[in-house]
Amino acid sequence: MKSTDMEVHREDHGGAAVLRPVGDIDLARAPGLRTHLVAALDGRPDRLVVDLSQVEYMDSSGVATLIEAMQVARNRGSRLLLCGLRDRVRSILEIARLDMIFTIVGDLDEALAA
Repeated sequence: MKSTDMEVHREDHGGAAVLRPVGDIDLARAPGLRTHLVAALDGRPDRLVVDLSQVEYMDSSGVATLIEAMQVARNRGSRLLLCGLRDRVRSILEIARLDMIFTIVGDLDEALAA
């Protein structure tokens, strides 16, 4: 795998698509994440859960990718939920006040129950 490739695991739970990116989401890897997000949303799931528990760091391009995915989800009638945020990623969203925009829950079980 090249350093620009984004490893993302996907699972389907009923009407929910769950994506689990692995590793940092930066300028080089955000386009790979975007590809996975769009592919998941093409299936028009009731909700798309992005489990960020294996992401240590995310820069502004990663944040922009999640914002774009949230907009696409809304346009397609899906809900985007984030879960498993590590402190460093959570603080990036809080500084930008995006914790007020995104639906953020503690873990995957909460996201699937939401």
